[in-house]
Amino acid sequence: MLMTDQNSQIKTILEFNLEDTPRGTMKYFWLRIVSDGFGNPISIPLIVARGIEDGPILGLTAAVHGNELNGIPVIQRLFGEIDLNELKGTIIGVPVVNVPSFMRGQRRFNDGVDLNHIMPGNANGNMSNIYAHRFVDRLVKHFDFLLDLHTASFGRINSYYVRADMSQPQTKELALLQNADIIVHNPPLDGTLRGAADALNIPAITLEVGNPSVFQTRLIRSGIAGIHNVLCHLDMIDDEVELIAKETIICKKSYWLYTQTGGLLNVQANLLDMLEKGQDIGHIRDIFGRKVKDYSAPEAGIVIGKSISPVNQSGGRILHLGIVK
Repeated sequence: MLMTDQNSQIKTILEFNLEDTPRGTMKYFWLRIVSDGFGNPISIPLIVARGIEDGPILGLTAAVHGNELNGIPVIQRLFGEIDLNELKGTIIGVPVVNVPSFMRGQRRFNDGVDLNHIMPGNANGNMSNIYAHRFVDRLVKHFDFLLDLHTASFGRINSYYVRADMSQPQTKELALLQNADIIVHNPPLDGTLRGAADALNIPAITLEVGNPSVFQTRLIRSGIAGIHNVLCHLDMIDDEVELIAKETIICKKSYWLYTQTGGLLNVQANLLDMLEKGQDIGHIRDIFGRKVKDYSAPEAGIVIGKSISPVNQSGGRILHLGIVK
């Protein structure tokens, strides 16, 4: 029986070119980045929706870490709802940035490096550096705005929160439009995709959309609503911003608390709990069940994320504490 390979009918490109997508159309592409040990291409999937009228180019990226899945259906569903006749400008969706890690169900690139620590990469570097460099050079530099979708890492869970430079008016507005539980003021760091975009004068924010390796329906809906608000704000669609009746907590900074000894960790603090200084947050027991150490909040704050993995080595993460303004 003859089988049709739908992927073989999708055009492969070496660099994004807006003119490959005619006005009023949606196109799928494979953006070739590198090749594997057989010389076969490793390509990144792109969805491009171009409106009838000119306007900004909004980039949506997901799965920079291969196990961070919630952003994928956010992007897929958004493109399923776009009316090309009303769209002004272009939306570029990248459902999976880190293709080798996605195929392996792993967080890091296949040479063991975190892609979100080495952006924008290096044209003459090692495997991960070349991959990162070509992704930024062949695609990201064409964006006018970037929303980068992430989730928590293995063994952790997250609230729905945003990292953004709240001192910059454009990124502050993008962050506030997400209706997130929490916004953390976090200037872009060297090595992150958001930092690479900022270096190219592309306003960018990071959306932390829940937990790794799963699809979470409520958070997927929230992610879609936030992107819809951005499209309205940028006048790319003629619709109203959807504001919900809840307060977004803005944190001036955040940091992780770590254990000092190994054992079995139990974190009793829950996501979004408002903690007081000195409040109990968790404890460690040894393998015999004896309590070894209690942990408490070093200052007042809100729980952004937490560890759910009981097996803990010294220096393991306990919880992500946000310090409210």
